[in-house]
Amino acid sequence: MPAQVPLTQVETQPGPNRPNVAVVQGFVGSLLMWMGSLGVGWLSLASAELRRNPVIIWLRFEPAGAVLSVLLLALGGMLLIRAWLRLGQRLNGWSDDTRPYLLKAIVAWTIPLAAALPLFSRDVFAYIAQGQVMVAKLNPYVDGYSQISNYLQIGADDLWAQSPTPYGPVFLWIEEGIVRITGGHPDTSIILFRVVALAGVALCVYFVPKLAELHSINANRALWLTVANPLFLINFVAAIHNDSLMIGLALAGLYLAATRRPLLGILLITLSVGIKPITLIFLPFVGLMWAGKGASWPRRFLYWFLTAGLSLGILWVMGYVNTFGFGWVGALSTPGSVWIWYAPIGFMGLVIATLGDAVGLSGWDIANWFHTLARLASLVIIAFQIFHGDHSRLVRRLAFAFAAIVLLSPMIQSWYVVWLIPLFAVTGIRDDWQVKFLYFTVAFFMVYAITDQLDIFPYFDFSLMMARQVAAVVALGFALYLVFVDRSTKILFRKRYRPLEPGQLH
Repeated sequence: MPAQVPLTQVETQPGPNRPNVAVVQGFVGSLLMWMGSLGVGWLSLASAELRRNPVIIWLRFEPAGAVLSVLLLALGGMLLIRAWLRLGQRLNGWSDDTRPYLLKAIVAWTIPLAAALPLFSRDVFAYIAQGQVMVAKLNPYVDGYSQISNYLQIGADDLWAQSPTPYGPVFLWIEEGIVRITGGHPDTSIILFRVVALAGVALCVYFVPKLAELHSINANRALWLTVANPLFLINFVAAIHNDSLMIGLALAGLYLAATRRPLLGILLITLSVGIKPITLIFLPFVGLMWAGKGASWPRRFLYWFLTAGLSLGILWVMGYVNTFGFGWVGALSTPGSVWIWYAPIGFMGLVIATLGDAVGLSGWDIANWFHTLARLASLVIIAFQIFHGDHSRLVRRLAFAFAAIVLLSPMIQSWYVVWLIPLFAVTGIRDDWQVKFLYFTVAFFMVYAITDQLDIFPYFDFSLMMARQVAAVVALGFALYLVFVDRSTKILFRKRYRPLEPGQLH
């Protein structure tokens, strides 16, 4: 695929200026988060060995220990954001010799999070329970993990216990394989699921710079914006979301398709779809890459047909092997009825529902219609990006189409945002309002994650609500400090970035 004209030109600047200071600061932040996870991270009731550890007993079952854990988690998360921002400032100019520092930072910030108890999400326990559904030879697209007698002991969230799994056949096999290897033991299962997540991280580390170079975008800056990003690390390492492997495989397939290896690219993207079907959106754009620049409309439709046929054929074979067919299609609506206040569509739906109820109408029925219209609007945008635009901007068009799915949904999770960051980073995030928007987004979701899911022992006076309030005050206070007080970081939120003089770096 021809190189895209960059959206921004990186200015000629001095080389790295003591980046190890930021690397160490981020390591300390991650280490604090690891320590905090011992007290407020998610711990299965079946984790007998960990629950007998005297340090964990004090952190989890004494109010002082729980307060300390909340403080460590909040301070560590925000310190990691500061380190990320400062690393970007210290790697002046993004020259070739900045890559080792970026890799060092990614490894140093990942190791403590990889050793932490699951943070910010209980999904990994649902993976274990769904693996047990597979081992029991039940149909996960029909039978929720409530069919497993010990799912509450495992730690899986009761909210989704009777819901069909929204995951594809590839991840079902991963879940089953891990549960068979570990016998369903939560602690060892979590370790293996983290290895899977880290494989996705490694794919992103390798392919993000390559995709950026295809678009004449600085590869090192793209890697910093994407994989060194604290939002990426807390979702794909600390929270162990399967989205890590999903997006890693999708980016790998996209790169191969863009470099004239479409069959292998389609295979990898289909494996990604086999984890979470959302990456089906990649296939029309890969079909256009395969058709080539300047392809006629008949040729485009031919290669769309071939791309869809190959991918669906592979998925059909997978469904035949596991005997579940395309059962995952019907399960895609599992999280579909959920909304959240900070999603623009979710918030507008809340306003519509409130106003509707106030005038005697069925407010939520109207809001649900609004949600449906928003989803239809996302399909229109996707179609526009598929059928209209320059061939050299295919990945950017894909980014806009993917963003439409996320932003026009009533539910936006932080890991949905992480899906988008690599696609925009490799096609150019300008050093103006675009990168500032990313900074604010990362800070917002870090504050929200720190205050959202905390495993607080319910039988002492320090309640979950109090824990969230403490976490919110600390995290939000630190965020405001970074934006308005810290003389090194506040300039990032006020004007176009200019490197500081060596004497100003501290």
